Amino acid sequence: MWIRIQTPWAALLGAALLYLLYLCVLFILQRRIIFPGTSLGPPEVLPAVRARVEQSWIDTRDGKVECWFLPPIAKDLPAPAAIFAHGNLEVIDLWAELFVPMQELGFGVLLVEYPGYGRSTGIPTQESVRQSFVQAYDRLVERDDVDSDRILLIGRSLGGGAICDLAAHRPSATLILMSTFTSLRSLSWKFLAPGFLARDPFDSLPVVRNYPGPVLVVHGSRDSLIPHTHGARLAEAAQNGRLITYDADHGDCPPDWDVFWQDIETFLVDSNLILQTD
Repeated sequence: MWIRIQTPWAALLGAALLYLLYLCVLFILQRRIIFPGTSLGPPEVLPAVRARVEQSWIDTRDGKVECWFLPPIAKDLPAPAAIFAHGNLEVIDLWAELFVPMQELGFGVLLVEYPGYGRSTGIPTQESVRQSFVQAYDRLVERDDVDSDRILLIGRSLGGGAICDLAAHRPSATLILMSTFTSLRSLSWKFLAPGFLARDPFDSLPVVRNYPGPVLVVHGSRDSLIPHTHGARLAEAAQNGRLITYDADHGDCPPDWDVFWQDIETFLVDSNLILQTD
C-alpha cells in the first residue's frame, strides 16, 4: 500500500527534476538557438556587388564587426539613410541586391553585421549587437553625404529586436519592423520555458510604445514562427503606427518584393522622408 501511494509522487518528482535539468540546458544553450547564424560561413561576394558597396569595420570590445554602406543612386546630397538589421539565419551579403530599390529612392543603406556572423568576430548577445549598431549609427551620421535628421531604422525578425534596441539609444525619423516579435520572452512558450530565463530579451514593445516617429509594421498572416498577433500588437502600441499584412509565412514575407517596395515608398512619402515622385 505504501508503494502504491508514493509511486505517483516519485514520478512527479522525477518529472520535475527532468524539467529543471531541461531548463538549465536551455538556459546555457539559448544563445545558440537565438543566434544560429554564427555557424554560417560568409557567402561568396559577387564582384558586381562588391564594386557597389563601401566596406568598413567597427572595433568593438569583443572583436571586429563588418558594415556595408550602399550609397544613394542619383539623388541630392546629403541624403537620407537607412540602417538595416537582418534575421538570425542571414548575413549582410544576402541583402545588398534587395536594397537597390531603396537606393533608387535616394537612400543610403547601411547593412550592419552581427558579432560572430559572416566575416565578423566576437560573440552575439543583445549587448554586443547593441554596441555594434550604436557605433555604426554614430559613424553613419558623421558622414557629410548623410542627412542625420532623416535616419530610417529597419529590422527583420530578430533584427527587429536589434533595431528597436538601437531606436531606444539613438534618435531616428522612422521605424520599419518586418516579421518582428514583441519580445523574445513572449516566445518562450515555444520551448516550454518561463520568459524570465531569457538572457537577451529584446523587448521591442516598450520601445515602439515610446517611439515618437511613424512606425510601419509588416507581418505575414500565416507566420508560424512569430505569430501575426505580435505585429498587430506592435502597430497598435505605436503612437503613429501602421500595419501591413501579407498572405505569407515567416520566411517568405514579403511574398512580392515589388509590392513591398511600393508600400515602403508610400509610407516614406507619407512620413515626409522623401518627396512625392511623379
